[in-house]
Amino acid sequence: MLSALKRLLNPRTPSRRTIEIIYGMIVAQAREPVFYQALNVPDTVNARFDMVVLHLWLILRRLRALEAGGELSQALFDRFCRDMDANLREMGVGDLTVPKRMKKFGEAFYGRTAAYDAVLDQGGDALAEALARNILNSNDAARAAGLAAYVRTADAGLQAIDAAALQDAAWRFPQPEAAA
Repeated sequence: MLSALKRLLNPRTPSRRTIEIIYGMIVAQAREPVFYQALNVPDTVNARFDMVVLHLWLILRRLRALEAGGELSQALFDRFCRDMDANLREMGVGDLTVPKRMKKFGEAFYGRTAAYDAVLDQGGDALAEALARNILNSNDAARAAGLAAYVRTADAGLQAIDAAALQDAAWRFPQPEAAA
């Protein structure tokens, strides 16, 4: 009832359904087999985490450009944190260790997203180098070239989506094989 009243007073407040849809799209895209089969992403827990972070960053980057994007950005980040917490607990991590691991997740998230922000608009291999280092656990930018091309395509596609469609989850990520 309170959330319905909040949306009535501020129609730009994202609904729980919208948050779940967008977060579901982020996770589904991060799990696309082509990343692991054709774009050199290792099929490991860490790399899957990094792929979720990458896709969340792409959405948050687009939302930063919107006047009303702050609430949805925060809601998506909060959803990500709840998901990471739940995953840790599902893997059997104890209550005393979860906060320490969550802190490490936060540090990883902010470190990676700052690195991607710094290099996305640069030319050359800077993005591929950051992706190779953070996702492929490699110093070989050539191995991350396909992933970098995908990121540029996904970012351009998200930048082209109008605010209403973005906030209503009326969009899709591009298919990774298109950039492979």
